[in-house]
Amino acid sequence: MFIRLIRLKSPYDKEQKAWFDKKHDEALAWGVKFTRTYFTLGKYDVVSIIEAPDEKAAMRYAMATSEVASSTTLVAVGKEEVDTWLS
Repeated sequence: MFIRLIRLKSPYDKEQKAWFDKKHDEALAWGVKFTRTYFTLGKYDVVSIIEAPDEKAAMRYAMATSEVASSTTLVAVGKEEVDTWLS
């Protein structure tokens, strides 16, 4: 699981939506699954929660979208899994 914190380089519009939709479809072929995407106020414009087979696939998607957005990608592990490490 990965959390992407995204800053758009220009305002989101119909053209940019179409561009992101194309990149989204490409990423699906790499095994990336899009869990949730939120538009936000504050430091980041978009927060996206994705699943990817590994860090390389997540990085590939981040690089594929770097033309129109800068991002920080965080590796996320569910609380339930972390709790199992404590026993």
